[in-house]
Amino acid sequence: MEPLQRDPYLWQKAKARAKFQAHLVTYLVVNAGLWVIWALTDHRHEGEVPWPLWATAFWGFGLLMRGIAAYGGMSREQRTQREYERLVREEGTGADPLDRYR
Repeated sequence: MEPLQRDPYLWQKAKARAKFQAHLVTYLVVNAGLWVIWALTDHRHEGEVPWPLWATAFWGFGLLMRGIAAYGGMSREQRTQREYERLVREEGTGADPLDRYR
């Protein structure tokens, strides 16, 4: 059997998206459980911030960042390539880039 020929960039992107989806399901299940526990036990304290809010907010922020990286943001390699191209344009085409440091 012939091994699969995968584009490494697309494979990494697919892995990042699959990992994000797994984290999203875990986030939803765990946070739903926390809010149910709070509703059944501790919700009668007036004026207090519900304790599951902290886990939901901070974990949600981390999950949002992972989602942006997986679906909307550029990968580290893309950002590096873009920065390199910008530096090359700034340097011009004729000079040796190392001349600046010699």
